[in-house]
Amino acid sequence: MSWLKTLPAAIIACYCTMFAPQAIAQTVDKDVSRFISGGGTAIYLGAGTLLPLFTDGKQGVQRSLRTFDSLGTSTLLCISLKEITDVQRPDSDSRDSFPSCHATAAFAVATMQSHYHPESAILWYSGATLISYSRLNLNRHRLAEVLAGAALGYLTAKLELSQKHGLILFPLISSGSSGESIVGMQIVGSF
Repeated sequence: MSWLKTLPAAIIACYCTMFAPQAIAQTVDKDVSRFISGGGTAIYLGAGTLLPLFTDGKQGVQRSLRTFDSLGTSTLLCISLKEITDVQRPDSDSRDSFPSCHATAAFAVATMQSHYHPESAILWYSGATLISYSRLNLNRHRLAEVLAGAALGYLTAKLELSQKHGLILFPLISSGSSGESIVGMQIVGSF
């Protein structure tokens, strides 16, 4: 019967080595995801938009404007799609789940910065992927919503790059490499 005296200690040891680390890891994982989804996203988007001002010389202002243009356009499109689709979130009764605007914004910035700095593309896309994963991990979105958001951000940035003067901020974006801004209004149409 001496084994009965050691049984409680053995059970506690098993719990501490088998179950507690998993619970702690899940808590830390959720905390990290909350940071990435909140302040981490703000830091990422701010860095992606403002970094060209400090690193890209004469082209910095235009690259920042174009990145901001892509970010703004993709976010407006995302919000519009949320209103049209009216999809319920997996974690609440809110009906604004499709697509993920976090993924949209992150991939818009990643695509723009990867275009300007191809040697850093893996870092930008890794950051966008982490932000997107955090939305899944926090159960704020489903996989299809995150993938749709990522595609929307990527495609909006590619459209931005294909336009001579940008999408929304076209009065401020120059087409030349000299960096001068265009003053006035311009109507651009393509169907």
